[in-house]
Amino acid sequence: MQDSTSSCGPSDRLNERCFCISLDRVALAKSLDARLRTVGASDVIDATKKQFFADVPVFVRRADIETMQRVVTAIDRVSQLPLYVHAVLEWAPSIARFAPGPIGAFMGFDFHLTTDGPRLIEVNTNAGGAFVNAELARAQRACCNEAELAARSAEELAAFDGDVIRMFESEWSRQRTGGRLSSVAIVDDAPEQQFMYPEFRLAQNLLQAHGIEAMIADPSELSLVGRELRARGKRLDLVYNRLVDFAFNAPQHEVLRTSYLDGLVVVTPNPWVHALFADKRNLTLLGDADRLRSLGAAEEDIRVLELAVPRSQFVTQANAESLWRSRRDLFFKPAAGYGSKGVYRGSSVTRGKFASIVEGGYIAQQYVPPSERLVKINGESIAQKVDVRLYTYDGCTLLSAARIYRGQATNLRTPGGGFAPVFQT
Repeated sequence: MQDSTSSCGPSDRLNERCFCISLDRVALAKSLDARLRTVGASDVIDATKKQFFADVPVFVRRADIETMQRVVTAIDRVSQLPLYVHAVLEWAPSIARFAPGPIGAFMGFDFHLTTDGPRLIEVNTNAGGAFVNAELARAQRACCNEAELAARSAEELAAFDGDVIRMFESEWSRQRTGGRLSSVAIVDDAPEQQFMYPEFRLAQNLLQAHGIEAMIADPSELSLVGRELRARGKRLDLVYNRLVDFAFNAPQHEVLRTSYLDGLVVVTPNPWVHALFADKRNLTLLGDADRLRSLGAAEEDIRVLELAVPRSQFVTQANAESLWRSRRDLFFKPAAGYGSKGVYRGSSVTRGKFASIVEGGYIAQQYVPPSERLVKINGESIAQKVDVRLYTYDGCTLLSAARIYRGQATNLRTPGGGFAPVFQT
């Protein structure tokens, strides 16, 4: 399994040799049943999403986790630079110029691990999985003597619920002056049909347990009554936005768009946050030391980002032939993409597909191979790919987690794969 992306540290050895099943599925089922307040709720997850949770952890060097946090901090500081804001708003939709105050609940920073340290692959504003990963982490058993002291700290897990509530309350107070957050709608299109619907239920449960009325709603259930946004006849203080229509352009999102722009409801994450952090075109700035310097970034942040962010560039007619020749070293991503939709590994792109990429508003990112985790499937050791995500708020990590998968991009449909806890070594 050793290749250019593998090192020989303890984390790598454990990822190759530790086949302990750390997940206590009985404990996980009981926890999910309790959290969802429905006996047998976890059966729905296991029956319909058999690859939702991996049985094994992913081992990551503590130094790499610290490097990832430095990347998050650097991007957070860069995002506050007036010249950077001006630059990214140049290509953002007009709605993104409205900045009501919130800074984005549950940011997600996705990394691949290499011998030279973590590499940032992308940033997401409505990053899914934090709630289910917290449940997954709570259901872990120590495995391998080397890992017993390296599992995610009890303090981090113990703090998660309180940190999440403080995050939503902070988002509320960044736009409102007085009163308290009392009602939240978790909004997505056809939420009960979404793959991450169990997470919506967990979020709803946590909010309600802390005295905040919460519902899960489709945008069609939203209505404006006077100067109030309502759903099912109830006034809403805050919308926890899980839509992938980042500019609220779809006709069915018009009520949400109007109430957001009129300041009638707090929305997090919102188009302003997506424009500052998650538009893939921003990677062309974050990986360019000279451009960062011209935007006023601190040298310390430039050094961190220069090492961690793969170089990216716009795909244009002018550079198309050059990119085609070097395509094997590139990954093509749509600027407004999400969930690995429309992304292409350069080595598998045909001439016809490349022509549509040139016309389709793409960036070309330096390809960074993911690290690997060996898992046992039917008694056979199979190498799976790994990425690591930091769930953050206001530049600080709330939770770290990994995804084990096969194929071109991350998914939760791989036998032996799924969400996995991060054990630090």
